[in-house]
Amino acid sequence: MEISTLTVYHCLAFVWYFFVCYSITIVRTEDQPSEVFLYGGQWKYLTVLNLVLQAVFYGVSFLADVLRLIKKLRCVKCVISSRDLLFSVLAFPVSTFVSVSFWALYSYNRELVYPRSLDGIIPLWLNHAMHTAVLPFAFLEIFATPHRYPAKKKGLILLGFASFVYISWVLWIYSVTGEWVYPLFALFSPVGLAAFFAGSLAIIVCFYSFGEFLNRMIW
Repeated sequence: MEISTLTVYHCLAFVWYFFVCYSITIVRTEDQPSEVFLYGGQWKYLTVLNLVLQAVFYGVSFLADVLRLIKKLRCVKCVISSRDLLFSVLAFPVSTFVSVSFWALYSYNRELVYPRSLDGIIPLWLNHAMHTAVLPFAFLEIFATPHRYPAKKKGLILLGFASFVYISWVLWIYSVTGEWVYPLFALFSPVGLAAFFAGSLAIIVCFYSFGEFLNRMIW
């Protein structure tokens, strides 16, 4: 893809994710059911954190494109390295995990991840913006531009660390409120929950490896 076209694409993607993030923040709190958005607000949900992550990634990508256009070579190398690290370790595997896991659980029993009470608060388009559109955006990015993946060990350590931080955040919220971020977690024993988190980590690692494979095959 031509650099000018890529610049426009990344700019539009950044604006889109910024708009979606803004739309989440203006959801009317007085209409929220009691079990939703307690301690931690929207920031306890991986879906919302992923939207912020995507906005940051496309903002960095847009900056890298602009620097390439104006030939700021000293700055662009650092920005491109940051862009590639963000995409490979977080943006692609997390967005893929969010979309696939959400719709799989939603199809099985939506009350486990997205209670019907949310239908009157979050419009349908916003639900799909959060959980559906993120997947084609992730794959389109792979086809749009090559990304330099870090060494396998480094990439997996960073991904594992990010996963550990989020799991710790989920457990902290439960320790404070006695409520799980997702109703699904209440179904598990402590051992079962540990196994679920381990399985989720294995899945997201697979998505990381799949993104690396696609990037290598295409570019």
